[in-house]
Amino acid sequence: MSEQVILSAAMLLGITIVVIAMLQGWQGWLRFKERELERVVSPQRDPDGGSAVGAARIELADLKERIRKLEAIASGVDL
Repeated sequence: MSEQVILSAAMLLGITIVVIAMLQGWQGWLRFKERELERVVSPQRDPDGGSAVGAARIELADLKERIRKLEAIASGVDL
């Protein structure tokens, strides 16, 4: 009987440690996302005077255009 009690206590302690670690990870992830949202609300400026959001949009449009060209090449269509 004492073996079962020791095993149960050890399992309970192990589960408790895992849950505490997971909760700390969750809190860290929430802090990270909160900082990310704060950056989106107040975008930082580039040293050149432009906004980082505008540069990201231009880069995203450029990447989309490259994907379109690659898809056209893959399907055998000349641009």
